[in-house]
This record gives sequence, C-alpha cells and structure tokens, in this order.
Amino acid sequence: MIQNNTMEAIIKTVKGDMKVSFYEKDAPKTVANFVKLAKDGFYNGLTFHRVIQDFVIQGGCPQGTGVGGPGYKIDCELTGDNQYHDRGVLSMAHAGRNTGGSQFFVCHSRRQTSHLDRNHTCFGKVYEGLEVIDAIKEGDKITEIEIIEK
Repeated sequence: MIQNNTMEAIIKTVKGDMKVSFYEKDAPKTVANFVKLAKDGFYNGLTFHRVIQDFVIQGGCPQGTGVGGPGYKIDCELTGDNQYHDRGVLSMAHAGRNTGGSQFFVCHSRRQTSHLDRNHTCFGKVYEGLEVIDAIKEGDKITEIEIIEK
C-alpha cells in the first residue's frame, strides 16, 4: 500500500536507481531518521555489505561490516498498517528491538520474510527500479540517496 506522502527517495547505486515511497504515517520517526542521514550524505559511498539471494540486500553500515551505525539508536515502530515485508520493502536492520540506527535492508520477495513482520520497522517501498534489487551484489555501493520533497 503506497501512502499519500510528502517525501520520496531515489537510492542511487552502481547498478541503477531505486525510487522509494516512504511510509510516513506508519513509521514517521524511522522515515525522519533515514531522510536526515540521507540529506547529511551519510549513505554516500557505503556498500551493501550483506546480500542474501531471495531474501534481502542490506546497507547503511559505515564500517561495511554490519556492526556500525550513526552513533545512536532509534526505537522500532511496529504497529502501523504497512508492517509487511514484501518485494521492494525497505526496513530497518537492528541487533534487537530498539537498536536500529542507519542500517536498512530491501526485501527480494515475500518467500522468506514473514518472520520479520512487526519485528523490523517497514518504512518504505521501492516502486520503480525493482530489478536493481536483484542486480545488487555484496560490496556494491550506494552512490547517493536523493530525497524528493513534494
């Protein structure tokens, strides 16, 4: 379900662009955190450090190892309508409830993701460039995340 929102993003990668619609109503704090980091250039040049075929591509670790973050933690937002991990959904990675920060993942499909529902905050969905999800390999870079305010 795509919401009537005020912001979108283009996640630019070495394999192409993914256009994202945010779930501002369901995950306002998570969206605001991601938008701030993107506007600050935090994600520029970071890699997709974890790629599991038919599951997820994960990025947003400044160390490229999966253990780094922005230096703070954010709370999970799990009660909204769109907490359903399907193809193209953006969700916050974390090391346990309320420990997310900058790492996020994008789902390849629904086949292996139902256990993530209401455990990881869904905060947007790729609506154009879905083929880029399949093309990303471990180590591929995010060149920039452009925020589009409507």
